Amino acid sequence: MKDVVVAPKAPAAVGTYSAAIKSSKTVYLSGQLGLDPNTGSLPSTFEAQCRQAFRNVFAVVEAAGGTPHDIVRQTIYLTDLSNFETVNKVMREVFSAPYPARSCVQISALPKGGLIEVEATVELD
Repeated sequence: MKDVVVAPKAPAAVGTYSAAIKSSKTVYLSGQLGLDPNTGSLPSTFEAQCRQAFRNVFAVVEAAGGTPHDIVRQTIYLTDLSNFETVNKVMREVFSAPYPARSCVQISALPKGGLIEVEATVELD
């Protein structure tokens, strides 16, 4: 059994996908860009996009009935791996230990010209 998670505090999907799918106690989030959910625009700096991407992920997690603490795995896509330390800085501020398992990879491009996209897997209590 699977349910679509609707997250009114996160940006709408920019393609043919759901923000997240909940299957039993596991929630699989689609990638979240740093889009402002109110304006649909991207901030101009990497750090601002990074912070907004995490806020968007947290909004989807909350809509699924979880908290950031319930995130067990993330994949972070960057268009420039030189931003890796900024990702670590922001993660230290928005998470507490134990941190989720994570992969962080560089890719050539993201939708809408984004600089970062964050996807996650959540395990609900």
